[in-house]
Amino acid sequence: MKKMKKTDPNLVFLIDSLKRESREKGVGIWRDIARRLEKSSKNWAEVNLSKLERYGQEGDVIVVAGKVLGAGDLNKKLTVAAYKFSGSARKKIQDAGGKSLTIAQLVQEDPDGSGVTIMG
Repeated sequence: MKKMKKTDPNLVFLIDSLKRESREKGVGIWRDIARRLEKSSKNWAEVNLSKLERYGQEGDVIVVAGKVLGAGDLNKKLTVAAYKFSGSARKKIQDAGGKSLTIAQLVQEDPDGSGVTIMG
């Protein structure tokens, strides 16, 4: 079976930087996210806000290795990092007082990955 290569240069750079950060800091969470993003985009996580509301606690930092969708309501102040956000999801997260970040921004803010939860 032939292995497909990623063609999006931004995604390739993100995967490489996640692996590098994992090696340099000895933090396994970034390697886990990189491996999830290496899979086919058909297999990426798609998480609705209702799932974030159900399983997230106030103040949590959550990473989604895929896309966050705007179905459902969010009433908790969460920091959510994902590869992509729908427009309505980003707006609802900010309206609830939370933050929506890219995965690269989260790595810069918290290189040790302490207290980060993977969802999806």
